[in-house]
Amino acid sequence: MEPTSSYDDLGVPTVVNATGTKTRIGGSRIRPEALEAMVDAADSFVRLSDLQARASELIADATGAEAGYVTNGAAGALLLGTAACIAETDPGAMSRLPDTEGLADEVIMPRTHRTGYDHALRTAGAEIVDIGTNDRHLGTGSRNVELWEYEDAISEDTAAIAHVYKEYVDPPLAEVCDLAHEHDLPVVVDAAAELPPVENLSWFTEQGADLVTFSGGKAIRGPQTTGVLAGREDLVESVAAQHLDLHAAEAVWDPPTSLLDVDQFDGVPSQGIGRPLKVGKEELVGLLRALELFVEEDHEATRAEWRERAERIAVALESVDGLDPTLDVSEESVSPTVSVRVDADAAGLSVTDLVGALRREEPRVFVGADSLDDDRFTVNPMCLAEAETDYVLDRLRANVEA
Repeated sequence: MEPTSSYDDLGVPTVVNATGTKTRIGGSRIRPEALEAMVDAADSFVRLSDLQARASELIADATGAEAGYVTNGAAGALLLGTAACIAETDPGAMSRLPDTEGLADEVIMPRTHRTGYDHALRTAGAEIVDIGTNDRHLGTGSRNVELWEYEDAISEDTAAIAHVYKEYVDPPLAEVCDLAHEHDLPVVVDAAAELPPVENLSWFTEQGADLVTFSGGKAIRGPQTTGVLAGREDLVESVAAQHLDLHAAEAVWDPPTSLLDVDQFDGVPSQGIGRPLKVGKEELVGLLRALELFVEEDHEATRAEWRERAERIAVALESVDGLDPTLDVSEESVSPTVSVRVDADAAGLSVTDLVGALRREEPRVFVGADSLDDDRFTVNPMCLAEAETDYVLDRLRANVEA
């Protein structure tokens, strides 16, 4: 773990990532081939609408959707997708967002799907309509939300239904999509971290989702600032109209017809709500190269490599007093993961003290901290190199045995 990076030159502590593809510590390692493509792209100019038009075709091929778009992260995709559902192809509505007066602006969302990330929907001007309860966790057999609750919430002010995908949510996405389509409403799915498996690129569209978002900087291993939006052609067209720099004289406004049909617009759309969400030509090219490689990747071999590393971590931690590791290799998990229970009395420190101490070291060591209330941390092998795995094990032992 010798200092070798640009961060060391800047005096900024680096991180050994044992928690997975977390945005706050840089997502994942960009593929070298994607980085090479970005360097090459930086040396030329291109019309961004032409590049996004080609991206749309390539994303459609990879996902089975009608069209696609490269955004500035999955949250940017949620904002733009919501704006498309509200404004559609009305330049006047686009110019007013996030002011939605006179527009259908309600987005129906189960309470158990609400997260801090739904701020992206509200930024577009949407008003989120909560449905359902948290009663599933009472153990009575009831579900958090029933299909009739979606229908009961639909009104003339409804613009869309939002769905944050996890494998345990109900009702099934396909049923939600069927109901939404009976009312001519789109369904927007947040699947930012739902890759792998690679089949998920198309699964959401196959269930009927009208727009689905993926992070480009997690498992795809493209630029950290990118996201993928896939879905209906008309909604992607609205996204493009609200995102691209269309500041042009109408007489010479000539966008690629595969991305924008000028006959659908009463005039050249103004700079839209997506203007602050720019994606550079370098990120666009890098994302497309990374997506190509992600689709071609031997995912079984990659998962086997992760599992072998996770098994080694679990075995190593079994010998540390106060740590009780459990290996999770379920197919529902994006990656095999080691969940470690900390016995504070035997370990000599609490799980919070241990996780905090690791993060204050240099380099910082990040393990998963989503289950501290259960006295657990996790180790995820997705972003760990072999030498880093040994280093994480050494630092865990050192902190517990100190």
